[in-house]
Parts: sequence; structure tokens; C-alpha cells
Amino acid sequence: MTTNNLFDLSGKVAVVTGATGVLCQAMCRGLSAQGAKVVALARSQDKITALVDSLRQDGGEALGVSADVLDKGSLAAAAARVAETYGRVDILVNGAGGNRPEATTMPGQRTFFDLDEAILRDVFELNFSGAILSSQVFGKSMADAGAGVILNISSMAAYRPMTRVVAYAGAKAALNNFTQWLAVYMASEHSPQIRVNAIAPGFYLGEQNRYLLIDQDTGKLTARGQQIIDHTPMQRFGDPDDLVGTVLWLVSDASRFVTGIVVPVDGGFMASSGV
Repeated sequence: MTTNNLFDLSGKVAVVTGATGVLCQAMCRGLSAQGAKVVALARSQDKITALVDSLRQDGGEALGVSADVLDKGSLAAAAARVAETYGRVDILVNGAGGNRPEATTMPGQRTFFDLDEAILRDVFELNFSGAILSSQVFGKSMADAGAGVILNISSMAAYRPMTRVVAYAGAKAALNNFTQWLAVYMASEHSPQIRVNAIAPGFYLGEQNRYLLIDQDTGKLTARGQQIIDHTPMQRFGDPDDLVGTVLWLVSDASRFVTGIVVPVDGGFMASSGV
């Protein structure tokens, strides 16, 4: 193998759950640019259609599938469609996740004791169980084929439980553990050619956290947003495209002897003590 084709994904089929999210859209574009056939999986058909159309306009090959990562029957139907269309799955990116405002503590508004049980369960299940179920459904074809790559999307909250987001932080910590567990299981019991890793993004502005980091009225950093920047040595929030290089490394042959790790992509946040 020569170094000039390490990141080439030509002919690979990459399923991305939560594909229409801000971060995962960037991942889809990066995968497509390297030649992967991207299967965009999400709940909103309108958003899926827009993403797939965009990928195709840029010269990529893409398929959009509506599915719910917490409904195993829905995932099985999606997998059947992928099998019918492409006959294989080489890459699974477990990108579905996120938090909800109702699961977030806010001083003077919502304490830990006020958080609704059902909403806490929803957040935890989406971020943890969604990855497990998707890995069961799409990972089975990898086990049968004896090759494949699974990439989970963790968070800085997995390492240091961030204030305000108890269910989200707990789920991401569990996801890190699951990443290591599944890496060992797949390599030991199915094939050493199946790898499982994760990335842990730092702080990126998206639809779900913008209200916590940017004041809606002034457009300036909130106290929390400023605190994050103060503890990020690179002195900015991440841009979705900042994730693409690490994603391509972990799903391609460039990392063919790498499994069971979680890579921070955080501008140095985790390395900083704040002192």
C-alpha cells in the first residue's frame, strides 16, 4: 500500500446515522469526497432529500433512508434497503445523538430535581442505545463479511461530566465504554478486520447548544460560552469541517491497526487545566 491512497474510500458504502445534523453533514461530505457511497440515515425525509441532492450535485453517490435509531425494526428495514441497493456496508458512523433543553439544568429556571424522567430517558437512549442498536443491525453484515469499520461520536462530556447536561454526559461516557467493548468483541469473536473507534468533538456550535453558548439577543458569548473559550487553547469553537480529517483517518486504511480508541477533536480543551 502506498501512502497516497491511504484515505481513499472508493467503492466503500458508508452508513451515517443522524446524517442531517450539522456535524454529520460535514462528515457525509468528507466521506463522499473520498469516493464513499454515502447512505444518509435520519428521521426527517425532507432534510435527508436535501442532503442527498447536495451530495449528488457535488458528484457523489448517495442514498437517503428515513429511520429511527431507537426502533430496531426501522433500522432493519433501512439495512434491507441498503443491502438491496449496494449489497454491503463497509462503514457505520453512529452520529445520531444530542441533548434537549428540557434535559438541561438552568440556574433559576430548572434544577436537577425538576428534570422530567421521560425526557432524561429519551436523551440517554438516543445517545447510547441508538448506537448499540445501529451497531447490532449494521454491524451484523460486517461480522458476516469479516470486515468493516464502526465509528461512534462521543463528546468532551464523556471525560468530564459537563454541568447542566446530566443524561447527555452519562450517555456519552457509556458510549466510550461501549466503543472499547465492541472493538474487542468484534475483533475477537468475528474478525480482526473489523475495527471500532470513536471521536470526541469539543465544542461546536449547533442547533442544540447555541442557546447555551451564544446570547440570542446580543449575539455575544454567554458566560458559559466564554468559559469554554477560556479553557480551549485554540481560542475558538470548532468548525464542523474540523472533524472530517479525523473521521477519514479512522474509517480508512490509514488507521488499519487502530481499534478501541476515542480521539478528542477539541482544540486542546481536554489538555487544559485552566491554570
